[in-house]
Amino acid sequence: MQKRRVVIGVLGTVLDKRGKRENRWKKWRPTVGLCQQPGFPVDRLELLHQPRDKGMAEQLSEDIAVVSPQTQVRRHPVTILDPWDFEEVYAAFLDFATHYPFDTENEEYLVHITTGTHVAQICWFLLTEARYLPASLLQTSPARGEATDLEKAAGTSSVIDLDLSRYATLTSRFQREQQQSVSFLKAGIDTRNATFNRLIDQIERVALRSTAPILLTGPTGAGKSFLAKRIFQLRQARHLVKGRLVSVNCATLRGDNAMSTLFGHVKGAFTGAQQARAGLLREADGGVLFLDEIAELGLDEQAMLLKAIEEKTFFPFGSDKEVRSDFQLIAGTHRDMTQWVAEGRFREDLYARINMWAFALPGLAERREDIAPNVEYELQRFCAEQQTQIRFDKTARERYLLFACSPQARWPGNFRELGASVARMATLADQGRITEALVEEEILRLQQSWRPAHGAVALPVDPATLDLFDQDQLAAVIAVCRRCSTLSEAGRALFAVSRQKKSNPNDADRLRKYLARFGLSWESVRGAG
Repeated sequence: MQKRRVVIGVLGTVLDKRGKRENRWKKWRPTVGLCQQPGFPVDRLELLHQPRDKGMAEQLSEDIAVVSPQTQVRRHPVTILDPWDFEEVYAAFLDFATHYPFDTENEEYLVHITTGTHVAQICWFLLTEARYLPASLLQTSPARGEATDLEKAAGTSSVIDLDLSRYATLTSRFQREQQQSVSFLKAGIDTRNATFNRLIDQIERVALRSTAPILLTGPTGAGKSFLAKRIFQLRQARHLVKGRLVSVNCATLRGDNAMSTLFGHVKGAFTGAQQARAGLLREADGGVLFLDEIAELGLDEQAMLLKAIEEKTFFPFGSDKEVRSDFQLIAGTHRDMTQWVAEGRFREDLYARINMWAFALPGLAERREDIAPNVEYELQRFCAEQQTQIRFDKTARERYLLFACSPQARWPGNFRELGASVARMATLADQGRITEALVEEEILRLQQSWRPAHGAVALPVDPATLDLFDQDQLAAVIAVCRRCSTLSEAGRALFAVSRQKKSNPNDADRLRKYLARFGLSWESVRGAG
């Protein structure tokens, strides 16, 4: 089915103004002329005009109805006090584009840039290039040389593709709009962390410029799912996707259910398959597929996913007929993917395919300066969801933040755990107040939940400051120290093999220096046991 053609433009108060007399039909009027192009029917014209030019817009609509009865004209009064002010014109056009109900499945859009001031033309261009308008640019001009009266009135038209670099000096005026895109991604992930700010800025640029897979890594609760949703919403707002966001946690998929959920199945493909199923990959056609915890997928599913990414086709479970789906993949995982590949748990070719844009999201322990604003965000979110008003007492807030930002607060569940902590206090708050007593109860609850399991070793230093390798090694050393009665005994146990190769071993001194690397002493390690 052929799409409807929709033209968006502004009323030309000079070029479109040719009076009401009969000879106006012999003169070129750009807005009327674009509806007279042979073989180029216009189904709808969205005409923006100043409220004071209402009469002229109505006259133009009547004339278009005469020359092109099939063209529907919809008039949009837009107040612009200074049509030569870039910021005002850009803001007015952006507001129109943001609220316009684009239907790219059934309609094609063109922006008429012949009428209006040069400022208006440039603003149309910038908005179209930035994909706020999912459209092409249309330019009309008067007929040249010998032409009939009808040809003169209609003029000519052409769809154009301008070079953005010619307008590079103007882009600085609109950096505020670019910054809003970054703010869009960070909404709900309030940050004062410079490193994370740069990361989000890079993700925003990739989301708007690339359709390649995006891999989000980081600990559980770091915000991978939330960020995937915001990436989709950003691409949707810029008309870069037509489909929807489809999400699944791969850790919940096992056996036949994994194949069926992702790729669909035909009726009778396995026991219990009484009806055919489309599968999530087909549901994501034209949109975004978010596979959280992708490292948990089985090897068979990984092989089929690789084919689906590269060829846009795959076989539903139990079918010998390929189906097609064109989606963008966002994957998330808390696993060390390099190690997963080395151990044979994840296909190397699939990892190479999804690793083009890989972003490691930091945990809460690496963004302690972001705890305070996120506490406020989580409290506001709770109030909005429960339709209530809750606030911290001043001393209670100070006490909670003092603990939450301290090295003693581990936050293994990251932002998800912080949100749960705030929600608990808000739920228990009487008369809308989180008191210091409630905060002390919550701190005790968190400390108890973070207490190591039986037989585990609690490190006397903040684990968030150590690499995983150092955490494991230090825990093993401390476990030996606590089993031994003296520093020398612990040293002999730890260095039993290497000490045999030395003529004058000093195991105690070696152990003392190792502990000192982490600001520890034999006495402090023994005392923490």
